[in-house]
Amino acid sequence: MNEPSPRFIVVEGPIGVGKTTLARRLAASFGCELLLEDPGDNPFLERFYQNPRRAALPTQLHFLLQRARQIQGLRQPDLLQPVQVADFMMEKDRLFAELTLDPQELSLYEQVYAHLTLDVPRPDLVVYLQAPVEVLRARIARRAVPYEQAIGRDYLERLVEAYTRFFYYYEDTPLLIVNAAEIDFAGNDADYRTLLERLRGIRSGRHYFNPAPVAL
Repeated sequence: MNEPSPRFIVVEGPIGVGKTTLARRLAASFGCELLLEDPGDNPFLERFYQNPRRAALPTQLHFLLQRARQIQGLRQPDLLQPVQVADFMMEKDRLFAELTLDPQELSLYEQVYAHLTLDVPRPDLVVYLQAPVEVLRARIARRAVPYEQAIGRDYLERLVEAYTRFFYYYEDTPLLIVNAAEIDFAGNDADYRTLLERLRGIRSGRHYFNPAPVAL
């Protein structure tokens, strides 16, 4: 565990995969603050899940502005920490926009996105968590956030496909792709320690982590 750690770690993946849980544990291990998405702060999100077509643009713009404000802190010298951990990356915002917006809305969104993402800091490591749609649906149901229960299977399938396609071509930073279908980063310390040891030594390239579940 004496390997120097990446300074800026991003945990990504579709809703329900466990990215915020893992980001919290990483921040606790490294003793640093978190950059977390705050879906509950988006007043359009519930309407989006009820009627995606009507609420897509304001929902997406709100998330874009929120994420841009949070990421700005990484460029402020007095806010820099030895390690920074986030449960989102700015490029993900555009992934959602392409999935939900019509061509005219997407054109407007891209203009705002280009303005807000100039000089965005690049992560030292991205951890991409994967899980099948049925696993995501079960986890979303289990955590019982009311507005999330309206998320349809079709939307989740398209979201998982979009993430898969995005990271298939992703080469901007070191990447660790994790099969998170059967491991428990929240309740199983062995699962978590194994992942932590793995990510500490990654400095470049694409890596895969597909552990067998460890019994409690």
